[in-house]
Amino acid sequence: EKHISIQRHLADLEKLADLKEDEKKPCPLCPEEKFKACYGHKLHRHLQNLHWKVSVEFEGRYRMCICHLPCRPIKPNLVGDQTFLKMGAHYHCIICSATITRRTDMIGHINRHVNKGETESRFITVSTPKTSHEVLKESATDVQVLPNYSTPQKSDSYFNPKMKLNRQLIFCALAVLAEERKPIECLDAFGATGIMGLQWAKHLRSSVKVTINDCNENSVTMIQENCHLNKMKVKLNTKEEDNEEAVGDGEENPDTIEVTKMDANVIMHLRSFDFIHLDPFGTAVNYLDSAFRNVRNLGIVSLTSTDISSLYAKAQHVALRHYGCNIVRTEYYKELAARIVIAAVTRAAARCNKGIEVLLAVALEHFVLVVVRVLRGPSPADDSAKKIRYLIHCQWCEERIFQKEGNMVEENPYQQLPCDCHGSMPGKTAVVLGPLWSGPLFNTGFLRRMLFEAVQYGLDEAQPLLKTLVCEAECTTLKHFSTHIPCDENKQEECGVYIRTPNTYAESHLIHGKRKSDEVIRNAAKRQKFENSTEHPAFYYNIHRHSIKGMNMPKLNKFLCYLSEAGYRVSRTHFDPMGVRTNAPLAQFKTILLKYSTPTYAGGQAEGPVHLPEDLQAGEQVQAAADGKAEDAEFLKDAPSGVAATTLTKDCPTHCAAD
Repeated sequence: EKHISIQRHLADLEKLADLKEDEKKPCPLCPEEKFKACYGHKLHRHLQNLHWKVSVEFEGRYRMCICHLPCRPIKPNLVGDQTFLKMGAHYHCIICSATITRRTDMIGHINRHVNKGETESRFITVSTPKTSHEVLKESATDVQVLPNYSTPQKSDSYFNPKMKLNRQLIFCALAVLAEERKPIECLDAFGATGIMGLQWAKHLRSSVKVTINDCNENSVTMIQENCHLNKMKVKLNTKEEDNEEAVGDGEENPDTIEVTKMDANVIMHLRSFDFIHLDPFGTAVNYLDSAFRNVRNLGIVSLTSTDISSLYAKAQHVALRHYGCNIVRTEYYKELAARIVIAAVTRAAARCNKGIEVLLAVALEHFVLVVVRVLRGPSPADDSAKKIRYLIHCQWCEERIFQKEGNMVEENPYQQLPCDCHGSMPGKTAVVLGPLWSGPLFNTGFLRRMLFEAVQYGLDEAQPLLKTLVCEAECTTLKHFSTHIPCDENKQEECGVYIRTPNTYAESHLIHGKRKSDEVIRNAAKRQKFENSTEHPAFYYNIHRHSIKGMNMPKLNKFLCYLSEAGYRVSRTHFDPMGVRTNAPLAQFKTILLKYSTPTYAGGQAEGPVHLPEDLQAGEQVQAAADGKAEDAEFLKDAPSGVAATTLTKDCPTHCAAD
């Protein structure tokens, strides 16, 4: 029988007390030492205020009232005797009969039961209907999920709606690879609900052979149900041997998805794939060696890292433990995170005698996505390993530069930095970060083809980001960016989508839609050695971080035009909405920013600037140097005589210039 503290209505609790106006009755949920027997009206208020109002509701039918009876062991107080005070109050769980003290803990305890699908109480004789799964739809694919599906710690099948953009980018990369060779075998190593593999099979059809893997039995069951929900046939493989069980007609067809239940490292060691995606909860470094062991030549490996606390320098000791990198928080921390992940991928590929070509690197709020192409052979592996270098970062002005290649020790590493903060500032001004990937982060040709696939399949959320990535890869602004999307599917070969110089290893066979043999692709891979690796500007500058105090900086798009007119390559970056990627040194960056900035106090400028004497300007430079802004003082020295003085008006004291 259920405990007396679990009731449907307050009236049931009053019936249990057998209220009578002319007789004193004790409380059924309190011992006599805590609440003495009283008349009916007083006992009614006691039951309502002290038991019913603080109860925990379960499925809108039962209430678990607080109980003060001695059914839970009580810790002795300092004196040693046991007293029935607040510490003796507790709740009885309607599902597992556990006793829990706090109300908030009881609510969480019940929610955990519901998330696991445990809603049938051992006390309830009438069977409770099982909680129905919620069905979500994304990109014309239906998936059913458990309650609280967005919390991985409390649900077996994790589904995060915020990762929709991530799934669309991975789909576009797979669609581009499917155009190169058909059919391709692709693996979703961490299936969860199976949403990603279902989207691959549903849209790409016969171009791909999809395998969805997960080590959790409940997740595998959920994946099978979602396959049937989307009218896909399932081929089940739950063992490490080749024991396969076909669910459906038994014959393989384009609508068949293979579902496996094993560790991700095991399946990647046993089988070869053309496309592998890793999306574990946290870091993916534990699966990189297995991923590069059997991946086919010119295949693609994509990984999503969600351990942003370590990658974004919030937990630097974790980054050192997982990635072997020393990092600090910088203005370009998101790009730093992407280069950390690529460096780990490069080392794992090199251990398997494979090199990589980075096709895409995206770092957003919730994840870091890296997509690389695999190049077999020791020569590509050596070339990739040479691109892992250390970074010298100035902590005063945030100037940065990769260390020079070679093993010789430099007498003064500060000479490699373009800034002179070490000479003008006391102490050590720079730190060494890394090792990091120093090569390019994007492949323009691959991104353009991803954009074409995004338009073709109607992926609206991925299109703006891909356009930004194409501009960032070419280091140009949106005004100079243009895409050629074919108007008719039958005229794809005539519209010139792929009419350009191929700049990827497997891209040379896509000119005018004609396919070449695999031997030609391999020969092209040997001839091309990471073109344009040094031309793409590394890192970016935040325009707000380097703005001049007391001056209104120009609009970002206008400032990009000013840098371009000065002869520098410039573009915006997806890493930072106010970031500027350019090959201009920081000194020239700040010079141009100062040149086109306007004074903050525009009212005084109409009356005419107050020109400062030379000795005041010199004192201003000394004050700026004392505040750690020596570069700003240099800019004020080199600027025209009226620029520094325009920040003052007749009504403003002269010491404002030093601020």
